[in-house]
Amino acid sequence: MTEFVLVPGGWLGGWAWREVAAELRAAGHGAHPVTLTGLGDRRHLAGPQVGLSTHVEDVVAVLESEELTDAVVVGHSYGILPATGAVDRVAERTARLVHLDSVVPQDGKSLLDLLVTPRQAEEITAWVAEHGEGWRWPMPPVDRIDAIARLDGVSRADRERLARLGAPQPLGTATEPLRLTGAVLTVPATGVFCTRNGNGIARAQELYDSGDPAYMGLAARGITCFELDTGHWPMFSAPAELARVLCAAAAGHGHSLLPRRLG
Repeated sequence: MTEFVLVPGGWLGGWAWREVAAELRAAGHGAHPVTLTGLGDRRHLAGPQVGLSTHVEDVVAVLESEELTDAVVVGHSYGILPATGAVDRVAERTARLVHLDSVVPQDGKSLLDLLVTPRQAEEITAWVAEHGEGWRWPMPPVDRIDAIARLDGVSRADRERLARLGAPQPLGTATEPLRLTGAVLTVPATGVFCTRNGNGIARAQELYDSGDPAYMGLAARGITCFELDTGHWPMFSAPAELARVLCAAAAGHGHSLLPRRLG
């Protein structure tokens, strides 16, 4: 039996993991969907004071209050930042960290640092200042999201659910830099790439071969990798397949990134 801690991406709450959690429990595992402060059924706690460190504390609180040991912590998209920060804090409680179609977190970098150019970050901040009281980042319309985070495989009903339940993200969670001690580097890692969102093992291997420090660090931890033939939202488009991949990841299976052979 494995205990999975499921951290959702931006604008989402623990509700996004409903089907995946059911699949994991049906397979005999524990599942702990996390709702981060200011989102989902905790949206009433949103405010300009909520930052990335708040969300790190949220994940740590689940690991500690549930008295979990050897947990597999899964971070989807933005969720990999608070997931990584939490694992760095309580590495002794974690057996594996799963990056689900996400950026690779780095010490001292915020989500916007990793995702967009400085000019784009300024545009987002200006838009939030004008339309979100300076701190509230509303979820874009679903058709606009699809242009940057593919919704391939997501049903019309789930698209409507995404639009209905997605909550404004406190901007501080995207602008506050992640702070790491390095303890997370002792925890094995897995990357799950959603190929219809433009991600995949081959691209990750290219970045590793190029000397990208983020991928070099992951590979040094013995990262394993999987691909899902779906868009960026597999908890909606492929929950059963995602649950199977998470179980395989927990068992240490998957493709390994290896140094490129020369000559």
